[in-house]
Amino acid sequence: MKKFLSIIMVTLLSLSYSAFAQEEESSKPELSISGSIDAYYRAVLSGGTNDASDGSSLAPSTSFANQTGFALGMANVIVGMDGEKTGFVADLAFGPRGTDAVFLATTASSSIVNQLYAYWNVSETVTLTVGNFNTFLGYEVISPTGNYNYSTSYMFSFGPFSHTGLKADIALGEASLMLAVLNPTDATDFNPTGDYAFGAQVGYGGAYLNTILSDDFYQVDLTAGWDLTDAIYLGVNATKAKDSFTGAALYLQNSFSDDFSMGIRGEYFKDEGVGAIAMDENVIDLTLSANYSVGALTIIPEFRIDMLSYDGFIDDNDGFDFSDEENPIWVNPTLSKSMSSFTLAAVYAF
Repeated sequence: MKKFLSIIMVTLLSLSYSAFAQEEESSKPELSISGSIDAYYRAVLSGGTNDASDGSSLAPSTSFANQTGFALGMANVIVGMDGEKTGFVADLAFGPRGTDAVFLATTASSSIVNQLYAYWNVSETVTLTVGNFNTFLGYEVISPTGNYNYSTSYMFSFGPFSHTGLKADIALGEASLMLAVLNPTDATDFNPTGDYAFGAQVGYGGAYLNTILSDDFYQVDLTAGWDLTDAIYLGVNATKAKDSFTGAALYLQNSFSDDFSMGIRGEYFKDEGVGAIAMDENVIDLTLSANYSVGALTIIPEFRIDMLSYDGFIDDNDGFDFSDEENPIWVNPTLSKSMSSFTLAAVYAF
Protein backbone atom coordinates (compact mmCIF):
# COMPACT_ATOMS: atom_id res chain seq x y z
CA MET A 1 0.00 0.00 0.00
CA LYS A 2 2.80 2.44 0.88
CA LYS A 3 4.55 1.71 -2.44
CA PHE A 4 1.27 2.41 -4.25
CA LEU A 5 0.84 5.71 -2.41
CA SER A 6 4.41 6.67 -3.30
CA ILE A 7 3.56 6.17 -6.97
CA ILE A 8 0.48 8.39 -6.57
CA MET A 9 2.59 11.07 -4.82
CA VAL A 10 5.15 11.05 -7.63
CA THR A 11 2.36 11.30 -10.20
CA LEU A 12 0.82 14.33 -8.48
CA LEU A 13 4.18 16.06 -8.17
CA SER A 14 5.00 15.35 -11.81
CA LEU A 15 1.82 17.18 -12.82
CA SER A 16 3.16 20.28 -11.10
CA TYR A 17 6.70 19.88 -12.49
CA SER A 18 5.47 19.60 -16.08
CA ALA A 19 3.88 23.06 -15.84
CA PHE A 20 6.45 24.77 -13.64
CA ALA A 21 7.38 27.33 -16.29
CA GLN A 22 4.00 29.06 -16.21
CA GLU A 23 3.72 32.85 -16.53
CA GLU A 24 3.41 34.93 -13.37
CA GLU A 25 0.05 36.17 -12.17
CA SER A 26 -1.28 38.73 -14.64
CA SER A 27 -3.05 40.66 -11.90
CA LYS A 28 -2.73 40.92 -8.16
CA PRO A 29 -5.26 38.66 -6.40
CA GLU A 30 -7.74 40.23 -4.00
CA LEU A 31 -8.33 39.21 -0.41
CA SER A 32 -11.86 38.01 0.40
CA ILE A 33 -13.63 37.53 3.73
CA SER A 34 -16.77 35.44 4.13
CA GLY A 35 -18.36 33.12 6.68
CA SER A 36 -21.37 32.62 8.90
CA ILE A 37 -22.70 32.47 12.45
CA ASP A 38 -25.39 30.16 13.77
CA ALA A 39 -27.33 29.57 16.98
CA TYR A 40 -30.37 27.48 17.83
CA TYR A 41 -33.06 26.42 20.28
CA ARG A 42 -33.74 22.70 20.66
CA ALA A 43 -36.29 20.76 22.73
CA VAL A 44 -36.78 17.01 23.13
CA LEU A 45 -40.46 16.18 22.61
CA SER A 46 -40.44 12.46 23.47
CA GLY A 47 -38.09 9.53 24.02
CA GLY A 48 -35.52 11.55 25.95
CA THR A 49 -35.13 14.54 28.21
CA ASN A 50 -34.23 18.21 28.26
CA ASP A 51 -32.19 17.62 31.43
CA ALA A 52 -29.69 14.76 31.11
CA SER A 53 -28.26 15.10 34.63
CA ASP A 54 -29.81 11.75 35.53
CA GLY A 55 -28.29 9.97 32.54
CA SER A 56 -31.31 10.17 30.26
CA SER A 57 -30.84 10.65 26.52
CA LEU A 58 -30.43 14.27 25.49
CA ALA A 59 -30.07 13.83 21.71
CA PRO A 60 -29.41 11.28 18.98
CA SER A 61 -25.74 10.36 18.63
CA THR A 62 -25.20 12.56 15.59
CA SER A 63 -22.94 15.59 15.36
CA PHE A 64 -23.91 19.20 16.09
CA ALA A 65 -27.35 20.52 17.16
CA ASN A 66 -27.13 18.09 20.09
CA GLN A 67 -27.89 20.35 23.07
CA THR A 68 -31.22 21.50 24.50
CA GLY A 69 -32.49 24.97 25.25
CA PHE A 70 -30.75 27.91 23.60
CA ALA A 71 -27.34 26.85 22.30
CA LEU A 72 -24.51 28.02 20.08
CA GLY A 73 -23.30 26.65 16.78
CA MET A 74 -20.17 28.42 15.57
CA ALA A 75 -18.72 31.60 14.17
CA ASN A 76 -17.06 30.75 10.86
CA VAL A 77 -14.62 33.21 9.28
CA ILE A 78 -13.11 32.33 5.90
CA VAL A 79 -10.23 34.40 4.57
CA GLY A 80 -9.11 33.65 1.04
CA MET A 81 -7.11 34.91 -1.91
CA ASP A 82 -8.12 33.75 -5.39
CA GLY A 83 -5.55 34.54 -8.05
CA GLU A 84 -5.36 33.54 -11.69
CA LYS A 85 -2.90 30.76 -10.91
CA THR A 86 -2.64 30.43 -7.14
CA GLY A 87 -4.61 31.09 -4.00
CA PHE A 88 -5.30 30.03 -0.44
CA VAL A 89 -8.12 29.49 2.04
CA ALA A 90 -7.90 29.96 5.81
CA ASP A 91 -11.21 28.75 7.27
CA LEU A 92 -11.49 29.37 11.03
CA ALA A 93 -14.33 28.10 13.23
CA PHE A 94 -15.05 29.22 16.79
CA GLY A 95 -17.63 27.65 19.09
CA PRO A 96 -19.03 24.19 19.91
CA ARG A 97 -19.75 23.18 16.30
CA GLY A 98 -16.24 24.12 15.22
CA THR A 99 -14.62 22.35 18.17
CA ASP A 100 -16.57 19.16 17.46
CA ALA A 101 -15.56 19.31 13.79
CA VAL A 102 -11.83 19.43 14.60
CA PHE A 103 -11.99 16.83 17.36
CA LEU A 104 -8.49 15.38 16.78
CA ALA A 105 -6.68 18.72 16.96
CA THR A 106 -3.65 18.48 19.23
CA THR A 107 -3.22 22.15 20.16
CA ALA A 108 -5.55 24.97 21.18
CA SER A 109 -4.63 27.05 18.13
CA SER A 110 -5.21 24.24 15.63
CA SER A 111 -8.60 23.45 17.18
CA ILE A 112 -10.06 26.52 15.44
CA VAL A 113 -8.75 25.56 11.98
CA ASN A 114 -11.57 24.09 9.92
CA GLN A 115 -9.62 24.30 6.65
CA LEU A 116 -6.19 25.65 5.74
CA TYR A 117 -4.86 25.04 2.24
CA ALA A 118 -3.14 26.56 -0.76
CA TYR A 119 -3.84 25.70 -4.38
CA TRP A 120 -2.21 26.06 -7.79
CA ASN A 121 -4.08 26.06 -11.09
CA VAL A 122 -1.39 24.19 -12.98
CA SER A 123 -3.36 24.38 -16.21
CA GLU A 124 -6.93 24.96 -17.35
CA THR A 125 -7.76 21.38 -16.39
CA VAL A 126 -5.52 20.57 -13.40
CA THR A 127 -5.52 22.12 -9.90
CA LEU A 128 -3.20 20.99 -7.10
CA THR A 129 -4.21 21.59 -3.47
CA VAL A 130 -2.09 21.01 -0.37
CA GLY A 131 -3.10 21.40 3.26
CA ASN A 132 -6.21 20.67 5.30
CA PHE A 133 -9.57 20.56 3.52
CA ASN A 134 -13.07 19.28 4.36
CA THR A 135 -13.92 15.80 3.17
CA PHE A 136 -15.08 14.99 -0.33
CA LEU A 137 -17.18 12.06 0.94
CA GLY A 138 -20.84 12.40 1.82
CA TYR A 139 -23.67 14.75 1.02
CA GLU A 140 -23.46 17.04 4.04
CA VAL A 141 -20.74 19.44 5.21
CA ILE A 142 -19.57 21.07 8.44
CA SER A 143 -20.82 24.60 7.72
CA PRO A 144 -24.59 25.00 8.25
CA THR A 145 -24.71 27.26 5.18
CA GLY A 146 -23.92 24.22 3.01
CA ASN A 147 -26.68 22.01 4.41
CA TYR A 148 -30.43 22.25 4.01
CA ASN A 149 -31.25 20.48 7.29
CA TYR A 150 -29.73 21.99 10.41
CA SER A 151 -29.18 18.73 12.28
CA THR A 152 -26.88 16.24 10.57
CA SER A 153 -27.17 12.62 9.47
CA TYR A 154 -25.52 9.56 11.02
CA MET A 155 -23.52 8.94 7.84
CA PHE A 156 -22.03 12.42 7.99
CA SER A 157 -21.47 12.31 11.74
CA PHE A 158 -19.49 9.07 11.67
CA GLY A 159 -17.77 9.54 8.33
CA PRO A 160 -14.69 11.70 7.85
CA PHE A 161 -14.90 15.44 8.51
CA SER A 162 -11.58 16.63 7.10
CA HIS A 163 -8.34 15.48 5.49
CA THR A 164 -4.79 16.80 5.35
CA GLY A 165 -2.74 15.97 2.29
CA LEU A 166 -2.14 16.64 -1.39
CA LYS A 167 -4.85 16.33 -4.03
CA ALA A 168 -5.18 16.91 -7.76
CA ASP A 169 -8.51 17.93 -9.32
CA ILE A 170 -8.64 17.12 -13.02
CA ALA A 171 -11.37 18.31 -15.42
CA LEU A 172 -12.21 15.74 -18.11
CA GLY A 173 -14.80 17.51 -20.23
CA GLU A 174 -18.19 16.66 -18.74
CA ALA A 175 -16.52 14.40 -16.16
CA SER A 176 -14.11 15.14 -13.31
CA LEU A 177 -11.42 13.19 -11.45
CA MET A 178 -9.77 13.81 -8.10
CA LEU A 179 -6.77 11.88 -6.74
CA ALA A 180 -5.26 12.41 -3.28
CA VAL A 181 -2.65 11.21 -0.80
CA LEU A 182 -3.88 11.82 2.74
CA ASN A 183 -2.97 11.56 6.41
CA PRO A 184 -5.17 9.25 8.48
CA THR A 185 -8.74 10.58 8.50
CA ASP A 186 -9.31 13.70 10.66
CA ALA A 187 -5.60 13.85 11.66
CA THR A 188 -5.49 17.47 10.57
CA ASP A 189 -2.42 18.81 12.43
CA PHE A 190 0.14 16.24 11.29
CA ASN A 191 0.53 12.53 10.61
CA PRO A 192 0.68 10.74 13.99
CA THR A 193 1.31 7.22 12.65
CA GLY A 194 3.30 7.47 9.43
CA ASP A 195 0.46 5.75 7.55
CA TYR A 196 -1.22 7.27 4.50
CA ALA A 197 -4.50 6.79 2.68
CA PHE A 198 -5.44 7.08 -0.98
CA GLY A 199 -8.49 9.15 -1.93
CA ALA A 200 -10.32 9.35 -5.23
CA GLN A 201 -13.46 10.89 -6.68
CA VAL A 202 -15.05 10.44 -10.10
CA GLY A 203 -17.84 12.81 -11.09
CA TYR A 204 -20.28 12.87 -13.98
CA GLY A 205 -23.74 14.34 -14.53
CA GLY A 206 -24.30 15.52 -10.96
CA ALA A 207 -23.19 12.19 -9.43
CA TYR A 208 -19.92 11.52 -7.59
CA LEU A 209 -18.34 8.20 -6.64
CA ASN A 210 -15.92 8.71 -3.74
CA THR A 211 -13.51 6.40 -1.98
CA ILE A 212 -10.85 6.31 0.72
CA LEU A 213 -8.49 3.33 0.84
CA SER A 214 -5.77 2.44 3.34
CA ASP A 215 -4.06 -0.76 4.51
CA ASP A 216 -6.89 -1.88 6.78
CA PHE A 217 -9.86 0.32 5.86
CA TYR A 218 -11.99 1.46 2.97
CA GLN A 219 -15.06 3.62 2.50
CA VAL A 220 -17.01 3.83 -0.74
CA ASP A 221 -19.55 6.62 -1.06
CA LEU A 222 -22.00 7.82 -3.70
CA THR A 223 -23.50 11.31 -3.72
CA ALA A 224 -25.78 12.80 -6.35
CA GLY A 225 -28.25 15.63 -6.81
CA TRP A 226 -30.67 16.70 -9.52
CA ASP A 227 -33.18 19.49 -10.11
CA LEU A 228 -36.30 17.50 -11.01
CA THR A 229 -38.18 20.71 -11.81
CA ASP A 230 -37.55 24.42 -11.28
CA ALA A 231 -38.91 23.99 -7.74
CA ILE A 232 -38.09 20.38 -6.74
CA TYR A 233 -34.63 19.04 -5.91
CA LEU A 234 -33.61 15.45 -5.12
CA GLY A 235 -30.36 14.45 -3.42
CA VAL A 236 -29.00 10.96 -2.77
CA ASN A 237 -26.24 9.59 -0.53
CA ALA A 238 -25.22 5.95 0.00
CA THR A 239 -22.09 4.71 1.74
CA LYS A 240 -20.26 1.65 3.05
CA ALA A 241 -17.35 1.85 5.51
CA LYS A 242 -15.51 -1.38 6.33
CA ASP A 243 -16.27 -2.72 9.83
CA SER A 244 -17.99 0.60 10.64
CA PHE A 245 -21.36 1.29 9.04
CA THR A 246 -23.64 1.13 6.02
CA GLY A 247 -26.19 3.80 5.20
CA ALA A 248 -28.36 5.54 2.64
CA ALA A 249 -30.35 8.78 2.57
CA LEU A 250 -32.71 10.74 0.33
CA TYR A 251 -33.02 14.53 0.40
CA LEU A 252 -36.16 16.04 -1.17
CA GLN A 253 -36.74 19.79 -1.22
CA ASN A 254 -39.43 22.03 -2.69
CA SER A 255 -39.13 25.80 -3.18
CA PHE A 256 -42.44 27.61 -2.78
CA SER A 257 -40.91 31.05 -3.38
CA ASP A 258 -37.52 32.72 -3.53
CA ASP A 259 -37.60 33.05 0.26
CA PHE A 260 -39.38 29.92 1.49
CA SER A 261 -38.86 26.20 0.96
CA MET A 262 -39.44 22.90 2.75
CA GLY A 263 -37.49 19.67 2.63
CA ILE A 264 -37.26 16.23 4.17
CA ARG A 265 -34.31 13.92 4.79
CA GLY A 266 -34.90 10.22 5.25
CA GLU A 267 -31.93 8.12 6.36
CA TYR A 268 -31.27 4.43 7.08
CA PHE A 269 -28.11 3.68 9.07
CA LYS A 270 -26.74 0.32 10.29
CA ASP A 271 -23.97 0.20 12.88
CA GLU A 272 -21.36 -2.43 12.00
CA GLY A 273 -18.77 -1.46 14.59
CA VAL A 274 -18.47 2.34 14.60
CA GLY A 275 -20.29 2.69 17.95
CA ALA A 276 -22.98 5.16 16.89
CA ILE A 277 -25.70 2.90 18.27
CA ALA A 278 -25.67 -0.75 19.38
CA MET A 279 -23.66 -3.20 17.27
CA ASP A 280 -25.58 -4.69 14.31
CA GLU A 281 -28.63 -2.54 15.07
CA ASN A 282 -30.07 0.14 12.80
CA VAL A 283 -31.82 3.48 12.97
CA ILE A 284 -34.16 5.35 10.63
CA ASP A 285 -34.31 9.12 11.05
CA LEU A 286 -36.75 11.48 9.37
CA THR A 287 -36.06 15.21 9.43
CA LEU A 288 -38.54 17.79 8.16
CA SER A 289 -37.08 21.30 7.78
CA ALA A 290 -38.20 24.64 6.43
CA ASN A 291 -35.87 27.39 5.22
CA TYR A 292 -37.10 30.98 5.42
CA SER A 293 -34.70 33.67 4.23
CA VAL A 294 -34.69 37.28 5.37
CA GLY A 295 -31.82 38.79 3.47
CA ALA A 296 -28.65 36.98 4.56
CA LEU A 297 -30.42 35.39 7.55
CA THR A 298 -31.97 31.91 7.18
CA ILE A 299 -34.43 30.72 9.82
CA ILE A 300 -34.73 26.91 10.02
CA PRO A 301 -37.56 25.33 12.03
CA GLU A 302 -37.03 21.57 12.10
CA PHE A 303 -38.82 18.48 13.39
CA ARG A 304 -36.83 15.24 13.68
CA ILE A 305 -37.64 11.70 14.78
CA ASP A 306 -35.05 8.92 15.24
CA MET A 307 -36.40 5.35 15.31
CA LEU A 308 -34.07 2.60 16.59
CA SER A 309 -34.44 -1.11 15.95
CA TYR A 310 -34.11 -1.69 19.72
CA ASP A 311 -34.85 0.09 23.00
CA GLY A 312 -31.88 2.43 23.11
CA PHE A 313 -32.98 5.90 24.17
CA ILE A 314 -33.23 6.50 27.93
CA ASP A 315 -36.57 8.26 28.31
CA ASP A 316 -36.45 8.57 32.09
CA ASN A 317 -34.10 7.47 34.84
CA ASP A 318 -34.07 7.47 38.63
CA GLY A 319 -30.44 8.51 38.59
CA PHE A 320 -27.03 6.93 38.99
CA ASP A 321 -25.74 4.30 41.39
CA PHE A 322 -22.34 5.59 42.51
CA SER A 323 -21.38 2.56 44.61
CA ASP A 324 -18.60 2.12 42.06
CA GLU A 325 -17.43 5.71 41.60
CA GLU A 326 -15.42 4.93 38.47
CA ASN A 327 -18.30 3.11 36.76
CA PRO A 328 -21.65 4.56 37.86
CA ILE A 329 -24.64 2.70 36.49
CA TRP A 330 -28.15 3.75 35.55
CA VAL A 331 -30.93 2.98 38.00
CA ASN A 332 -34.31 1.81 36.67
CA PRO A 333 -34.10 3.46 33.24
CA THR A 334 -37.21 3.71 31.08
CA LEU A 335 -36.11 2.86 27.55
CA SER A 336 -37.60 3.97 24.25
CA LYS A 337 -37.09 2.98 20.61
CA SER A 338 -37.69 6.50 19.30
CA MET A 339 -36.82 10.10 20.08
CA SER A 340 -38.49 13.18 18.62
CA SER A 341 -37.22 16.73 18.90
CA PHE A 342 -37.84 20.25 17.62
CA THR A 343 -35.12 22.72 16.63
CA LEU A 344 -35.31 26.37 15.63
CA ALA A 345 -32.04 27.59 14.14
CA ALA A 346 -30.80 30.92 12.82
CA VAL A 347 -27.94 30.98 10.31
CA TYR A 348 -26.47 34.26 9.06
CA ALA A 349 -24.09 34.14 6.09
CA PHE A 350 -21.80 37.00 5.08
